[in-house]
Amino acid sequence: MPSRRERLRAETTREITAIALRQMAADGPGAISLRGIAREMGMTARALYSYFATRDDLITALISDISTSLADALEGARDAVPATDPGGRLLAWGQALREWALANPAGFRLIYGDPIPGYQPPAEGPAEQSARRICGGLNQLVAQACPLAEASTASTSATAADWSDFPPGYVAKVRGEVPELSPAMAALALRVWGRMHGLVTLEMFGHLSAVSHDPAGLFEAEMRDVVRGVATSAG
Repeated sequence: MPSRRERLRAETTREITAIALRQMAADGPGAISLRGIAREMGMTARALYSYFATRDDLITALISDISTSLADALEGARDAVPATDPGGRLLAWGQALREWALANPAGFRLIYGDPIPGYQPPAEGPAEQSARRICGGLNQLVAQACPLAEASTASTSATAADWSDFPPGYVAKVRGEVPELSPAMAALALRVWGRMHGLVTLEMFGHLSAVSHDPAGLFEAEMRDVVRGVATSAG
């Protein structure tokens, strides 16, 4: 059981990150300020630095928490659908992305919006691990929903894919996460990702409100079309 000191530290950490998210929601990620958080909490800057030594440390912790939350939501939605229904699992993944983004707009903007001015992310850490869960999970779903993707795309030069089409670092990651993934499947997964995130991003940044009264219906129709396309891309 955590000690009283540990509980107080955890509570203070949660308050710090909550205020940072409010700052970001009001004025963008570049507005996150340790001194501003300290003033709001009635703390000295020195006391706050004992929790997060730098602004980058705070942003890294925020990104880690938010990315983990998203990965948990996506995997939970996927796992609620039987493994025998890969198309349904892919659809659930896409719907969970939109629902999570609507519930966590500041978090979505932090991990998928513009780069944060001056922020230098660590080379490896919990956020990277969550990003791999998200990327690897989508690649796995596409591979399961379309096991013959390579055969279907290799015959057309416009859609053919080879590992040389991707950055080496990306290839190493995806092949490590999903060994059965072919270059064509990897390319297909990127297109699926683009379509999923495209409508969510338009909605999150306010671009759909003027053209659609039913963004949920629009998104579901797009995701069902995505699933059909993946399912039929083998022939």
